[in-house]
Amino acid sequence: MNFRITCELDYTLQDPVTFLFAIQCNKAGGQQVLAESLVTDPGLPVEEFGIGCGLNRLARIRAGGLGALRISYRADVRSSARVVPVGALRADGPDTLSPEAIPFLFPSRYCQSDRLRQQAQDLFGHLKTAHSVASAVGDWIFENIAYVGGSSGETCSAIETFERREGVCRDFAHLGIAFCRVLNLPARYATYYAYQLSPQDFHACFEVFIGGEWFVFDATRHAPLNGLVRIATGRDAADVAVCTIFGNPELTRSTVSCECLEGGFVPVTGGSLAARDETITLD
Repeated sequence: MNFRITCELDYTLQDPVTFLFAIQCNKAGGQQVLAESLVTDPGLPVEEFGIGCGLNRLARIRAGGLGALRISYRADVRSSARVVPVGALRADGPDTLSPEAIPFLFPSRYCQSDRLRQQAQDLFGHLKTAHSVASAVGDWIFENIAYVGGSSGETCSAIETFERREGVCRDFAHLGIAFCRVLNLPARYATYYAYQLSPQDFHACFEVFIGGEWFVFDATRHAPLNGLVRIATGRDAADVAVCTIFGNPELTRSTVSCECLEGGFVPVTGGSLAARDETITLD
């Protein structure tokens, strides 16, 4: 499917500031960026580069003056989500796991999997396959963690989400990652633009490495999985913050939209996949 992405961020500057933005759509896997632009008003140089093996795209913008600054990003993107029968999956153990996936087994800043070991074993240790674990993790979070907008800040971790039993998409993803890593499943954090997400905003999910591919799970169930347009991936939100700021500007407005440019969109959800014993990858 083809999607049109729009993102505008307005800031008020009091002092010189440097921004690192991760808002440009990823060009890897099954996703193609057909056209895009990233501009500022007033006009400033935009330095673009890749990190994380070149897969994540950052834009560095230096602003030295005072007043208003608008960042505008537009893109047309073709995304080719692929549905896979669960029965076809064959997970690797740590002894044969691809080296690219090994870093996603370790605890990280927001996903302290080493501190959730007993809880994960109690909840999911009886499950036998990698996909059944990942699917059960997503289901448990949806059923036991309340989605409450504005309920957490940028320092909230998987441990705090588990204890408080509430959070936002970022927190749902962190808890899913931590549980999966405890049970020897490589799991990573991903940011997206999301078609049919309401209200429109940046979105976060967790992805699990099974049989050589990354499969996506959204414990919030707020958007169709085939309507996700990938921005960036990392160990957790510390790796892929939408904006990292060196300075003290004020964000005064943020608007995000993801529109489908074709008719006939049929939503693929976790529920519809479970009914058919399937899963989905965006790579």
